[in-house]
Amino acid sequence: MHIDGQDGDDVKLLGVYSSRAQAEARVARARLLPGFAAEPECFVIGAYAVDRDEWTTGFVRADPRDGVLGR
Repeated sequence: MHIDGQDGDDVKLLGVYSSRAQAEARVARARLLPGFAAEPECFVIGAYAVDRDEWTTGFVRADPRDGVLGR
């Protein structure tokens, strides 16, 4: 996942991978691309379980005034 470092409100899911190594390889490839190259430290790799609901309590909004994600 890439999160805009300036405002924190522009989130891009770059893919879903079966291993951390594959996710890290994707981040390395993305860092070479226009836009992503300008913010090389804005990548996040998260682990998720399959066959499990997410967002069970609603959704998160990005508030550019705070510069962070919040409800």
